[in-house]
Amino acid sequence: MEYEINQNTLAIIPINKEQSKIVEENNVYIINKKTIEIIDHSCKYFGSSFNGRHEGTKNMIGVNYKTPILVEETRNIIFFPTCSTRLCDCHWISLNKINNYISCNNNSKVIFKNGYELELNISYGSLENQILRSTLLESVIRKRKNSI
Repeated sequence: MEYEINQNTLAIIPINKEQSKIVEENNVYIINKKTIEIIDHSCKYFGSSFNGRHEGTKNMIGVNYKTPILVEETRNIIFFPTCSTRLCDCHWISLNKINNYISCNNNSKVIFKNGYELELNISYGSLENQILRSTLLESVIRKRKNSI
């Protein structure tokens, strides 16, 4: 099954080396692909690729590591990784679906707008940094769209 990220997608969570869990606002899917493959497929579906989007982000905000990705620009669908995209445990989180995030037992918890909670094995500071990078990307994109 192919899966395209959409405006209902909250997170892409690795299950093992070859499977991912997709959490949407009202559905959960198990896909036989790595998280990065789902991100790349979705970027290609919307006219680019992971590498193209990565280069775009790098040029816009100067970030080269744990880069937030603009998956689809008309709906501002931006996802960010929780760690290096080369690692098997890399989760991808939708910026615009986050309601809040908190520190939780040396980890972090994301609370999504629909009430779904996801505990992540990263520090609060690292999560906050990823959210700030993603918000900066969103801001640069908005400014550029408004200046056209």
